[in-house]
Amino acid sequence: MESSTRILLLGLDSAGSVIQSDRNAEALFAGRPGGLRGALLEDVVPGGAAPLAEALRSGRERTAMLPVGSPAEREAGVAREAVVTVHPMSPAAPGATACPAALAVIRMPTPLADRFVDPALTRRALLEDGLPRIGATLDLELLAHGLMDVLVPHFCNSGALLLLDSLVDAEEPPESGTPPLRRMAVCTDDGDSAWDAAFPTGEVLAYPAGTPHERCVLTGEPVLTLYSGEDATLLAEKWGRPPVADLLKGTSMLLLPVRLDEDAPGAAGFFVCTRNTAHRPFDAYDIEIGMEFAARAARFVDGARRYGRERATALTLQRSLLPTGLSAPSSVEVHHRYLPGSRLVEVGGDWYESIALPGGRVALVVGDVAGHGVRAAVTMGRLRTAIHTLAGLDLPPAEALERLDLLMSTLGEREPHFATCAYVVYDAVTGRCEVASAGHLPPLIAPPGGAATYLDVPPAPPLGVGDGPVASREFTVEDGTTLFLYTDGLVENRGRDIDDGLARLQRVFDRVDEPTVPSLEDLCDGALGGVFDDRHRDDIAMLVARLRRIPASDHVSWELPAEPAAVRRARGLVRDRLDRWGLPELADSTVLLASELVTNAIRHAGGRVTLRLVREGGLMCEVQDSSDGRPRVHGAFDPGEPALAETGRGLHVVGRLARRWGVRRTATGKAVWCEQALP
Repeated sequence: MESSTRILLLGLDSAGSVIQSDRNAEALFAGRPGGLRGALLEDVVPGGAAPLAEALRSGRERTAMLPVGSPAEREAGVAREAVVTVHPMSPAAPGATACPAALAVIRMPTPLADRFVDPALTRRALLEDGLPRIGATLDLELLAHGLMDVLVPHFCNSGALLLLDSLVDAEEPPESGTPPLRRMAVCTDDGDSAWDAAFPTGEVLAYPAGTPHERCVLTGEPVLTLYSGEDATLLAEKWGRPPVADLLKGTSMLLLPVRLDEDAPGAAGFFVCTRNTAHRPFDAYDIEIGMEFAARAARFVDGARRYGRERATALTLQRSLLPTGLSAPSSVEVHHRYLPGSRLVEVGGDWYESIALPGGRVALVVGDVAGHGVRAAVTMGRLRTAIHTLAGLDLPPAEALERLDLLMSTLGEREPHFATCAYVVYDAVTGRCEVASAGHLPPLIAPPGGAATYLDVPPAPPLGVGDGPVASREFTVEDGTTLFLYTDGLVENRGRDIDDGLARLQRVFDRVDEPTVPSLEDLCDGALGGVFDDRHRDDIAMLVARLRRIPASDHVSWELPAEPAAVRRARGLVRDRLDRWGLPELADSTVLLASELVTNAIRHAGGRVTLRLVREGGLMCEVQDSSDGRPRVHGAFDPGEPALAETGRGLHVVGRLARRWGVRRTATGKAVWCEQALP
């Protein structure tokens, strides 16, 4: 390693003979003091005569890479490559024969057996050359491996870094006893796999009481231990790991505490440093150097820990704002893609939703909050929550967007914001779609075997602008139709006009002549073609759905007259249908629910009513009438109160028997529905 370099000095006369030398050079090349005097540079450093002659002739220094070693090493052919630089000296005064004509500076790697001998080399290798190279690392695991690569081989033969598990996982430490530690990295200079087997990286453990490791983490002080064969055996038995005895036998072990807070007791972890019997054991000077290294490393560890914790918190909050799962009827296939525009923030202002609604319907939503980063993500999270609430109320798309506009206007009182949104509700029973848009790009629709086109949706201003009503459009789609919702980051960037992006996207979905129907995954990949190369792209959210109707055998509807006899007929129709579906266990409860809903519609709405059963994820019973009045529950049912017994009984029964129930508007009135779980 460059940091473990030994520098030797030789003074030479004009003939190339050594007239001066330092003690290290004498010890290496001659083996005794004064043994180099009179020797030629060519004999000491083979090939050194040429750089010397060139330096003396030109008066400029010359450098060459030459083999250097002791006489025995040169004879054995194991000499090491060294950098030899010859510096010419100023001409000597007359009679000054002892003054050198040139100075040879030999920089050679330190032998492995002597690498821990010179404290100055050790200090420089640890503190000056190694640490500055890894100081910018903010990943805790990469930092741990980088620190161990510095510590081994410059300070010890093998080692490991252990940190409190609560520091790595941000969990609360135990109230008493030795806190568990996690082994972050293990390193050896000989690559012996036995160390990794005995001390696996990533292991979480609590050291037994009375061990040096426990003392180091509890006191926060360095601990130096010399392990004899008996000591190593006892430690291996205490740990329950027999291979440890062979690995630690005769070693010198130094534990260096990692202290993140000097005022807090104990340590946040420690470095384990061991030297084998081929090297000198640790001493007080090594402890001083090691503690300085551990103190500087602790600052790096603390910075990486803080960064990792803050990043994990930010990403957890951001990712919680995005959907964790998309729901839809079994006949509807939905895929999504999300790409943040920034590498630092994983969630921006774009979002998508697929929310299964009662009766085989689904709400498909894509929106885009203006702006980037966490601020836009927070607003997006609020809108997502509101969308779920509005979808649960079964509001039509246009009315849902109008409610969102009011919310954005309220949020804009604190901080101006606006957003665009496209909202689609698909009924998998009838095949009807209702679409509304607030300032958003038009959805793309591709019927099976037909050309892809953009839907002509009535325009409306973005959410938060509040400058006009939102209108919707209804239409029927064929089975197998593909619906694609997206945000503007997919079709617009700095180097491309939005019209070109829309045309490219239309070509991706316009596959009339292809013999096979492309999968939604392939369509998503095609839509994203080329966007990864744009480093300045906006956030992208995509939602693609293949719309198919629920099989006719899973739903049925009947029109009933507005007369009391219709209730008895409804009971018979429901019981007969459930027998055909193999659901006799739900017959009694469903008959009672249908009776209450039909009775309520006949009594308060008048006109003909429609009773519908849908088997999709659950068993839904729905009654449609021509009244737009929403039924209300008038308090707890009490048989002693005749008024409540007559007006509140039906909905109380529905609320007790059904898993959930609700009311939604229809084109001709309203529909009251309830849902039971399938057995």
